[in-house]
Amino acid sequence: MTDYRIEKDSLGEFKVPGDAWYGIQTARALANFAISGRKPDIDFIRAHVQVKLAAARANTQPGWLETGVSDAIANACLRILNGEFLDQFVVDRFQAGAGTSHNMNSNEVIANIANVALGGCRGGYAPVHPNDHVNMGQSTNDTIPTAIRVALLAKLPRLLDAVEQMAMQFDRLAEQEHDTVKSGRTHLQDAVPTTIGREFAAYSWILRRCARQLSEMRPLLCATGLGGSAAGTGLNTSPDYPQRVARELSELTAENITVGDLIAQMQSVFDLQALSSAIRGLALELTRIANDLRLLASGPRTGLGEITLPAVQPGSSIMPGKINPVMFEMLNQVCYQVLGQDAAVGFMTQAGQLELNVMMPALGSALFDAMDWLTNAIRAATDKNLKGLIVNRDRCENFIHDSVGLATLLNTRIGYVRAAEIAKESTATGKPVREIVAARGLMSETEFNRLVLAAAHGIDA
Repeated sequence: MTDYRIEKDSLGEFKVPGDAWYGIQTARALANFAISGRKPDIDFIRAHVQVKLAAARANTQPGWLETGVSDAIANACLRILNGEFLDQFVVDRFQAGAGTSHNMNSNEVIANIANVALGGCRGGYAPVHPNDHVNMGQSTNDTIPTAIRVALLAKLPRLLDAVEQMAMQFDRLAEQEHDTVKSGRTHLQDAVPTTIGREFAAYSWILRRCARQLSEMRPLLCATGLGGSAAGTGLNTSPDYPQRVARELSELTAENITVGDLIAQMQSVFDLQALSSAIRGLALELTRIANDLRLLASGPRTGLGEITLPAVQPGSSIMPGKINPVMFEMLNQVCYQVLGQDAAVGFMTQAGQLELNVMMPALGSALFDAMDWLTNAIRAATDKNLKGLIVNRDRCENFIHDSVGLATLLNTRIGYVRAAEIAKESTATGKPVREIVAARGLMSETEFNRLVLAAAHGIDA
């Protein structure tokens, strides 16, 4: 007994593994595209099967898809969506333009499952054919972009939840350290006082602003070109197919799937570029915040040391006891990779020609990676480091009263010139500003401390 079967297509015969649920075109793709070693994204697999299920239901009407065939396709799709046969989606992420290989991978797997359920055999493609029935009224050119959008819609809530969880931790720290005064720093030099609470509250605010921008991408992602068929004209589609399939897909995904301009949605990936830009914005802000936390945790004795991050692993193979801010180093690395994915999306966005952008497989993969990597990295940094962050209040107090920047608080009381004299004396002698102020009889050290706290909160003492 052979461990393969022979299938035939327009190019001739080709060997297919005997136990495979996919068919000849998938087998050819495996031979052609041994590139990255990465199989399709799981959300994308599920999204594409949802498109096939929606199409089968939309095509169930007289003269198009018979009920028996439609039911067999639908049942096959539901089995996949319930977790069966996922290992049969095997085409490399870098493949033929537009994603024809993945489209046929789905068509063949669904057809074979349906045929075996109806008493047929794998590779026989009767009564259910991959092209004639599973792919009815469809093209790679409209199903793949739609599946990419649906997959991104599935990933979006996870990313938003990860961002919200990080923001909530900054909220907690902001409330906890509401009155923890510290030296602000501009140009990496001592500046006027602020509080840990205000510093961390700002991180929370910007993260939620990034999340709002991401949320605003949802309607763009819901506007698909499904029903455009090969060139956006709707060739070979059943009556009212775009509207019917949009309704079916909306029900399956619990998203408000709408019909965009079918030709424009095939020519342009503007919506995906907009999402990539929003992801890029989040990555840039996360990079900045991660760098701030690494600076604040630097030391612990010869750096700032205003915060301590939980130790999750030894920091050096040679220096005993060394602990590094590894979770936020990891977050930095992920953010830089995400910026690279955004650059790739930008190049691929303008690489479409005429009626189609053929870069869809790699473009989709870049967005899938960006969202998954950020989601996982944000969660890990939040759970393993941010939740256990400790503010070193004594360190903050020592820094703030060593800061010459406190002389700025005297501007409105004694004028800039006299305040500058106090700053110079503090710099020359090393005496704290509050000590000099008290020695000159301008105010007591206690009064000056109240002035510092008020200034840190942005109010007049």
